[in-house]
Amino acid sequence: MSNTPNYNALFADRIDALKREGRYRIFAELSRPRGQFPRVEWHGGEQMRQVITWCSNDYLGMGHHPVVRDAMLAAINDGATGAGGTRNIGGTNAYHIELERLLAALHDKESALTFTSGYSANLASLSVLASLLPNTVIISDSDNHNSMIEGIRRSGAEKVIFKHNDPRDLEAKLASFAPDRPKLVVFESVYSMSGNIAPIGEFARIAKQYGAMTYLDEVHAVGMYGNRGGGVSQEQGVADQIDIIQGTLGKAFGMQGGYVTGSAAMVDCIRSFGASFIFSTSLAPVLCAGAIASVSHLMRSQEERRLQRERVAEIKSKLLARGLPVIPNPSHIVPVFVGDPVKVKTLTDRLMQNHNIYLQPINYPTVARGTERIRIAPGPCHTSEMVDQLIDALVTEWAILGLPKEMSAKAVLAPSAAG
Repeated sequence: MSNTPNYNALFADRIDALKREGRYRIFAELSRPRGQFPRVEWHGGEQMRQVITWCSNDYLGMGHHPVVRDAMLAAINDGATGAGGTRNIGGTNAYHIELERLLAALHDKESALTFTSGYSANLASLSVLASLLPNTVIISDSDNHNSMIEGIRRSGAEKVIFKHNDPRDLEAKLASFAPDRPKLVVFESVYSMSGNIAPIGEFARIAKQYGAMTYLDEVHAVGMYGNRGGGVSQEQGVADQIDIIQGTLGKAFGMQGGYVTGSAAMVDCIRSFGASFIFSTSLAPVLCAGAIASVSHLMRSQEERRLQRERVAEIKSKLLARGLPVIPNPSHIVPVFVGDPVKVKTLTDRLMQNHNIYLQPINYPTVARGTERIRIAPGPCHTSEMVDQLIDALVTEWAILGLPKEMSAKAVLAPSAAG
């Protein structure tokens, strides 16, 4: 018995090491009172106070939009609460069917399939698509999200990495494979921690030239880009050149869940062979109702996107004017370089304690070591006064903590450690 491992001590040692590295993550307990976003209530022990959140993925505030709340309340009154089962066994509701038809229309694709999360959508779709085509090779962007990486791993297919957002390297990789070999090019539109945007049209052209399918993750772009919120591919007029578009309901649409869109045959294969889809309880119908309202609204309205872009431009301009190291990018993401895991945690703690500003430290494995940062997500519900308050707080704390005003090239060029 004396040789029995002390399992809890081993686990505790791992957590202690994480804390020493400055990478231990603490959940912020937040309440989101109706109609007050981006003001949220932060619960710190017995203390509760109102703070302004600058890191929500509810990019357009649709989680609080009256049209969404009303749709969800109506659905609840109609009995559409829990799903009641998997999609195959009692868990398919009329709301699921309506939402999937709407999402297919959003992206001008034949079919769509919903999941409980964007992570599950990538996991199921990528593992199925490659496994069903013998000898498939997947050519994946070096900065792709962990959910894509895991889906590729589960497929069992050969994987080749191409340099982040690099058409020449993609073409070189594709050219090395036999023309008749099945190939799948996998990439994102907006990379959430750098704000980089992929050259989607160029990737699609190269993929078609070498007989490859394309799989585009638009999770940080749907709702935000395009005249109907269909993402960067829609805004650039190249969505029809992409075979599979994957998205989320949990960011700009303000709900929960993920989805894929594409040809009817391809979506049917994911539905029929995707283990994480088949064996998961389906998305709650009340969430589908909220998503239908949100997607429908953003397919018509330009106001939320217009205001959000104004706020992004304002905050980037003011941060640069005050000498803070904003990592340059063309998207709505505003990453500010810190470069140290302990200092970035100290910074966000002080912003909360001294200024009632909520931001989360971004560190490994979300980004590579040495590229730690804060990631600001301005939205249409933030005001210019809130922007000025944030900038002043950052300048103050930057000076107190002696944080860098310049960033290393690694911060701009290094891929995510999860990639």
